[in-house]
Amino acid sequence: MKQKALSAWLKGIILGLAVCGLIACAVIIPACGKSLVASYPEFSNRYWPWLFFIWLACVPCFAALGLGWRIAGRIGMDRSFTQKNADALKWIAWLAAGDAGFIFAGNILFVLLDLSHPGVALFSLMIVFVGVAIAIAAAALSHLTQKAAQLQEQSDLTI
Repeated sequence: MKQKALSAWLKGIILGLAVCGLIACAVIIPACGKSLVASYPEFSNRYWPWLFFIWLACVPCFAALGLGWRIAGRIGMDRSFTQKNADALKWIAWLAAGDAGFIFAGNILFVLLDLSHPGVALFSLMIVFVGVAIAIAAAALSHLTQKAAQLQEQSDLTI
């Protein structure tokens, strides 16, 4: 696959993820919360804290998508192995790790404040695991991209 085609595919996937994330954060999650509150009015005090918590947890995800878009653009310009891409991947790793920690701490806090059920906190550990896995994968890719950028720079100087 050529660089331009790969870049276009990556940008399409990133755009699809962004659209799905916006629909989920702006439409589906608030609607599900309102229908839950309508069915169980005793949960009405939990609606806004959970909604703000989820919205705050989405912010690093969209920031990572923006960084991914920039990486895809550089891949399309045949600049795959650059220090900028390595730095962007490192930022994605930090964003994923920070978001996973935020979700974990927020769920524990909500359980302690009696705004959540321990089963929800246990379920959120799967989300935290995915966040940590993304952080580790992005950190590994950052390291490998940085090494490849150094090798490419050395080979460019020898010609």
